[in-house]
Amino acid sequence: MQELLGIPSPLLFGQLLIGLINGAFYALLSLGLAVIFGVLNVINFAHGALYMMGAFVAWLLLTYLGIGYWPALVVAPLIVGAVGILIERTMLSRLYDLDHLYGLLFTFGLALIIEGTFINFYGVSGQPYAPPQVLTGGYNLGFMFLPAYRGWVIVASLLVCFGTWLLIERTRLGSYLRAAVERPDLVRAFGINVPLMMTLTYGFGVALAGFAGVLAAPLYTVSPIMGQNLIIVVFAIVVIGGLGSILGSIVTGLGIGLIEGLTRTFYPEASSTVVFVIMAIVLIIRPHGLFGRPRE
Repeated sequence: MQELLGIPSPLLFGQLLIGLINGAFYALLSLGLAVIFGVLNVINFAHGALYMMGAFVAWLLLTYLGIGYWPALVVAPLIVGAVGILIERTMLSRLYDLDHLYGLLFTFGLALIIEGTFINFYGVSGQPYAPPQVLTGGYNLGFMFLPAYRGWVIVASLLVCFGTWLLIERTRLGSYLRAAVERPDLVRAFGINVPLMMTLTYGFGVALAGFAGVLAAPLYTVSPIMGQNLIIVVFAIVVIGGLGSILGSIVTGLGIGLIEGLTRTFYPEASSTVVFVIMAIVLIIRPHGLFGRPRE
């Protein structure tokens, strides 16, 4: 196993590991976007800024309150989710009866405001955030070295993604959410508070972005611009998987991450564009995405 296809195996598996980690973040972020779009029909362009906010909240909790990584992994997504609920109740809810373009423009402007505010206070150089002591070091797997924290990121992301899929696809609450998309009037007839459900859905979707931000904080410097390039790729992944498809977001996010890793190994020049090439091919062959359903 010293070489595979002429590539040293440590290099190949190392790139696959990086791709899997990126795929874990793609899956978490695209999952939040899919949940929000599936229930609210809103393309949430502020998702990258809220991902960044999750990382910054973790850094601020540690820097000013001494609250470490493990509590921040719970507290930061709750704070970001609360910010999302406030945004939805005070502003976004007023746009539901308008064209989708208004929601897109609003969330795009909101992203610029959030990022600009953090840049004004903290600049763009980035802040370091150390991983917890228990997750330092790594494991020698023989064919590659696996850093402990990177392994934790993959496991935590998969657990949250799978748990969210179970919640939406296999529980009564999930059935109410799916029904609210198709027939909100019928759901109201059963005594369900649809506006509250939509508010909590948006809060949950952006809390997933906040959770991804906390996971990312020890891997990358905590910077106000850390979500700018990432969110473009995530939107492409959502389109490939199918707008509103939970399973499509998870599978496509992980798959694109691995494809990027392989591309970096065999043809590095195309690693930043391969996702958009795949998106173009999918849109030509299957315009509603790999896992999406045609909208009537």
